[in-house]
Amino acid sequence: MAASTHTVTNQAPPLVGYDVFTSDRALVEGVERHLDPALLDSARDELSLLGRAAGSAQAQKWGDLANTNPPVLHTHDRYGNRIDEVEFHPAWHRLLGKAVSAGLTAAWARPGGHLRRAAGFLVWTQVEGGHGCPVSMTHAAVPALRADPALAAEWEPRLTSTVYDEGLRPASRKAGAVFGMGMTEKQGGSDVRANTTRAQALAEEGTYALTGHKWFCSAPMSDGFLVLAQAEQGLTCFLVPRVLEDGSRNVFAIQRLKDKLGNRSNASSEVEFDGTWARRVGDEGRGVRTIIEMVAATRLDCVIGSAALMRQAVAQAVHHATYREAFGGRLVDKPLMRNVLADLALESEAATTLALRLAAAYDDGGEQEQAFLRLAVPAAKYWVTKRCTPLAGEALECLGGNGYVEDSGMPRLLREAPLNSIWEGSGNVQALDVLRALQREPRALNAFLQEVGTARGADHRLDAAIKDLLTELADLEGIEGRGRRLVERMALVLQGSLLVRYAPPEVADAFCASRLGGDWGAAFGTLPHSLDLASVVERAAPGV
Repeated sequence: MAASTHTVTNQAPPLVGYDVFTSDRALVEGVERHLDPALLDSARDELSLLGRAAGSAQAQKWGDLANTNPPVLHTHDRYGNRIDEVEFHPAWHRLLGKAVSAGLTAAWARPGGHLRRAAGFLVWTQVEGGHGCPVSMTHAAVPALRADPALAAEWEPRLTSTVYDEGLRPASRKAGAVFGMGMTEKQGGSDVRANTTRAQALAEEGTYALTGHKWFCSAPMSDGFLVLAQAEQGLTCFLVPRVLEDGSRNVFAIQRLKDKLGNRSNASSEVEFDGTWARRVGDEGRGVRTIIEMVAATRLDCVIGSAALMRQAVAQAVHHATYREAFGGRLVDKPLMRNVLADLALESEAATTLALRLAAAYDDGGEQEQAFLRLAVPAAKYWVTKRCTPLAGEALECLGGNGYVEDSGMPRLLREAPLNSIWEGSGNVQALDVLRALQREPRALNAFLQEVGTARGADHRLDAAIKDLLTELADLEGIEGRGRRLVERMALVLQGSLLVRYAPPEVADAFCASRLGGDWGAAFGTLPHSLDLASVVERAAPGV
């Protein structure tokens, strides 16, 4: 029998056994807002099923196991033969298998697919972020492959399959396939035009031998990879299969796995090509143009992934404060803690609302929406991913010492938080991309301004922010030095416009007062005290 000094009191129960989807009001409302009503019932059912799985003890255990048992590289077999295999914990395969079976790589194959897939990705990656990398790249490879209709016809059914078929075999003998990507090289980083990997044309039309070194290649056990290499006419996109059609292994020498801050369940590798067989995708010299649609899709996934991480961090913080008592009452009822939680909840809801709006634009596919995405995606990627790390740190602090220990799961969220800001181009790359679009693509700016302008007149702080933004945009001379400031303002105005139109009044009011009206401090928890913060916090509660 335990001694009386060991009796445990005043601890929050684990946040487990709940529906991650239906407990997220902003997410549910966004799906209902953007999805064709004819698809709503089936979408709600499928997302709630996935949400219950994500909130289950079993899935949470998988996430813990995949994170604490990182992948292991085996370069050679016992006889000295090169095999270049990465061994993952079974929990990784269960997580990835569930993602694929839930349609998180099948957006291109069904109506409303991007919105449904974005909501599912936001739900399921709250369990564990690392396996989301191959899910994202598999999804994003489809538009790039469409540059070659023959390749698309061959590979797209595999990539959009809902069957996860693990193991290294020719893709033609598998029920489904997953993809990776290799653009970054050690000498260039984000400057992919500095790539030195060479592509030598072979006798068969469209086939090449690649020689070079890729500095970051995630999920190296994937069935295929899109990579960039220098061909005779310049930088070109190629498809590198992991296993050739005759069953032999392609030359894919994995030099090492990266020892990363977070995202530890995912194998990020350095890979050496030496006569590696590849198929050209698109025309020679147009590699960036060919792969840019993949980059745009993975950038949107960075936004969605950060929104997922924010939501999980906020849910954990509100849940803890709901059950924890201090100084004679529940933490959630204390004015200062309520201010912190409400501020975190605003950031999370703004990220979710923006992510779903972008996914809906993909489903629309019209010229206006495509022009809108050209500016909105890099602006959102810049800002939402930047907000993720401070939010995760503040949410951890809401749990105090309980949040600082690994068992709480909060340290894993904090380590994961910076990833999406770096992946697919860091903050400066996103800002420069926005500036390029502003200077070269006037249709993109017009579409962006039309989007935010639909909310004009609804909130005076939003109106003032739009006016200030127009003043900034009127002077693009020497804009690079103030690029971050401009892109931040664009993202905030877009979020404010969406919340004014779609969120409850207390949420929109608090966002506009703080983020647009300037009534805000430098840290979370500095919202104006006169706002209806209790309603904001109650809306964000996971309801367990």
